[in-house]
Amino acid sequence: MTTSMGLSRIVWSNAGDRLYSFEQAAYFTQTSVPLIEQFVTLGLVEPTGTMLRRQDLVRVVQIQRLRRDLGLNLVGAAMVLDMAAEIAQLKAQLRAYQADVRTGH
Repeated sequence: MTTSMGLSRIVWSNAGDRLYSFEQAAYFTQTSVPLIEQFVTLGLVEPTGTMLRRQDLVRVVQIQRLRRDLGLNLVGAAMVLDMAAEIAQLKAQLRAYQADVRTGH
């Protein structure tokens, strides 16, 4: 589904997520199209066709911040984000398990 607003082109996925072209992604993340393409090539973000979702843009910014602040390379920064997400998921599962144990379920 595509909606045109002035000179900007807004594209929505079938799931209702706004999608961004690589050019828009580069603009919003203050990077470049070649860098966005490198993120895709390395598998650090997974495009929907030739478009990225909002969460992909957030991931680009987070990876760039880790690169700048900690001096990590692209893959290292992505690994840190993946591990942080996994830890958060495990903590949530542990809290749910502990709540079940307390309530006797």
